[in-house]
Amino acid sequence: MAHPKIAFIGAGSTVFMKNIVGDILQREALSGAHVALMDINPTRLEESEIVVSKIIKALGVSATVSTTLDRRTALEGADFVVVAFQIGGYEPSTVIDFEIPKKFGLRQTIADTLGVGGIMRGIRTVPHLWAICEDMLEVCPEAIMLQYVNPMAINTWAIAEKYPQIKQVGLCHSVQGTAHELARDLGIPLEKIRYRSAGINHMAFYLKFEERMEDGSYRNLYPDLLQGYLEGRLPKHRAMPRCPNKVRYEMLRRLGYFVTESSEHFAEYTPYFIKEGREDLIEKFGVPLDEYPKRCIEQIEHWKGQAEEYRNAETIEVKASHEYASEIVNAVWTGQPAIIYGNVRNNGCITSLPANCAAEVPCLVDASGIQPTYIGELPPQLTALMRTNINVQELTVKALMTENREHIYHAAMMDPHTAAELDLDQIWKLVDALLEAHGDMLPEWARVDRKRVA
Repeated sequence: MAHPKIAFIGAGSTVFMKNIVGDILQREALSGAHVALMDINPTRLEESEIVVSKIIKALGVSATVSTTLDRRTALEGADFVVVAFQIGGYEPSTVIDFEIPKKFGLRQTIADTLGVGGIMRGIRTVPHLWAICEDMLEVCPEAIMLQYVNPMAINTWAIAEKYPQIKQVGLCHSVQGTAHELARDLGIPLEKIRYRSAGINHMAFYLKFEERMEDGSYRNLYPDLLQGYLEGRLPKHRAMPRCPNKVRYEMLRRLGYFVTESSEHFAEYTPYFIKEGREDLIEKFGVPLDEYPKRCIEQIEHWKGQAEEYRNAETIEVKASHEYASEIVNAVWTGQPAIIYGNVRNNGCITSLPANCAAEVPCLVDASGIQPTYIGELPPQLTALMRTNINVQELTVKALMTENREHIYHAAMMDPHTAAELDLDQIWKLVDALLEAHGDMLPEWARVDRKRVA
C-alpha cells in the first residue's frame, strides 16, 4: 500500500504539530505516512522530531519521520503540505504590533487578523507563503496546502490571487470550537446539534444552530441562546477567565446570529467595543486588551517545561484534536468523504460577497479534493459587517500584488477600529512607525523610505 508524504513547514510549532501529526497517524490508512518536518530553528526542530518519534512509538505504527532546515527538501514529492508559522514571532513583531499602536491611543486584543496588527502580519507573512507556493509548483505540484497561518483570509486571498493553480485551503478551528462552547453553554450534547456556518474567517456566522429532537425534527437554538444572555445566565464560565465571551452574545442580540470567532477577536473587528475614554465598555463586555501578548508569554513559559517533559518521557499520550487536517488527508487519500469548514476563494459560493475574496464555507472532501459548497446570499446585516473587514483584506492583498506601499495606508484607513479611534494624520504616522519598526521583516518594497515626505 502506498503511504502519503506530509510536509510540515513550521514544525517548530511543536504542540500544534503534535496535535496534527497525532491525529493523522491515528487513522489506519495514514499510519504508515512519512512526516517531513521543516523549521528554521534547529532546536525546535529537534524537539519536534523527538515528539513525533515518541508518537509513532506510542501508537505502534509504521510511520517515519525526517527533519530538515531546507524547505524545498521537505516539500520534495509531498502529497500534503501543512503550514504553521509566525513571521517575526512574539519578539520582535508581535510586540511591535501592540506597543507602537498603543502610543497612538490604539488598543488591541489579538491583532493577528485585522486592524493594523493584522495588516502588518499579512505584509510580512504572504511573501513567505508565496515562496512555498513557488517550491510546490516545482517539486510537488499536485500537493494540497493545508494552511494554518494568520491572517488567514488575507493569506488565502493572496495565494489564490498569485498562484491560482495551487490547491489550498485555509484551516481554522473557530467553527467547530465555538459549536463545542455553545453546546456546553446550553447543556446539550454536541452530537445532538446541527449547524451551518458561512462568512469570512473569524467573521463567519451560524446560519442555523439547531438541536435534533427525539422524533427526528430539529429545534432552533437561537431563542435559548438569546434568552439565556438577556437573563444573565449565558455566557457561562470559560476556561479563560480573562475572556468572558460577552461581545459575541451582544452581537447575537443585535444581529440575530452568532459569530464563530471568540469575543476577544471580534471586539477589534468592529468599532463598537474598544473606545478611548470608554472604560465602561471594556468592563461591561470584559474586553481583554493586550490578550495575545499575554498568551504568548504564558505559552513560552509553559513550553520550557513541556519540552523537557517530552524529551524525558518514554512515550507521549496521543489524544484526538478537533482540527480538520487529518480528516482532509484521510478523505483525499482514501476517497472516504468528509465535510469540513475551509477558507477558499469565494468564486460565487456566497453571492453577496466579492467573488475573489476568501470565504469560509462548508467543503466536501474526497479523492477529488476540496469542493466548496454553495451558500447563496447572506442576511444583509451580516454581509454589510463582513464587507468592512473585506475592504481591509482586499487593500492589503492589493498592496502585496502591486507592491504599492500606499495601499497599506489605505487598508489601515478603512479598518473599522482604527478609523473609529484615529484621524488620517495619525493613521499615516502610525503606519510609518510600524513599517519602520518592522524593517527587514517586511518585503523590500514595503520598507520605509526615510526620504519620504509625510
